[in-house]
Amino acid sequence: MVDLSGRVAVVTGAGSGIGRAIALRLSECGAAVGLVGRTEATLEAVAAEAKGETRVATADVADREQVDGAFDALHQHLGPLHIVVANAGIGGPDLQGGQDRWDAILRTNLDGAYFTLRAFEHRLAGGDDPKHAIVISSCVARFGVPGIAAYSAAKAGQLGLVRSLAAELAPQGIRVNAICPGWVETGMAEDRMTEIGVERGRAYPEMRKELLEELPLQRLSEPEEVAGLVEFLVSPSAVGFTGQAFDPNNGAWMG
Repeated sequence: MVDLSGRVAVVTGAGSGIGRAIALRLSECGAAVGLVGRTEATLEAVAAEAKGETRVATADVADREQVDGAFDALHQHLGPLHIVVANAGIGGPDLQGGQDRWDAILRTNLDGAYFTLRAFEHRLAGGDDPKHAIVISSCVARFGVPGIAAYSAAKAGQLGLVRSLAAELAPQGIRVNAICPGWVETGMAEDRMTEIGVERGRAYPEMRKELLEELPLQRLSEPEEVAGLVEFLVSPSAVGFTGQAFDPNNGAWMG
């Protein structure tokens, strides 16, 4: 396990699923961890599980003022930052007409990632230690899927953001990378599988089985697998990686 003693990390969307697993892993590695999300109770529950120092800050990442306020509070209580993981996001299908979700999904997933990385940039720790910004994107950034144009566009946009900021922030010693998971065993994945099942006239268990059979490895990832990749990316073994996207997707996309 990598030693992150003396480092400060911030994870958005830290109250459940992938974000929770990442926050707990970074804490286990010795980092002080700031937990950002919309619901204080879920963040406090994660903080209670963590091994080391944590601090909770509520914010909707779609609101830049809230993001800056959360980062100000975490910077004040935990100190200058070494690591950020922009994980917060919303999923689900496109809706037509007056209920179109394009703006909400782009604002949370793409704008929110940008606001998060800029907030991190302005509150960096000094010294020569590498700094790391990681964006949790999705395998649907790699290929089109009917019915989720907004989500796919936002996730693909995150990859452009990562590449541009990797080049821009390299002189400050900041590595910027993305992770593009496929199906992960989370509540969000179950909700989406249920929605697909409704569209196709199948119950959730049948739909889940069918979707897994489409994957070469025929399995869902666990949140802890994504957390393990984050641990690698903030380790000394990964100092040469920036502007890259990593694909733990059980073979859903091979490139």
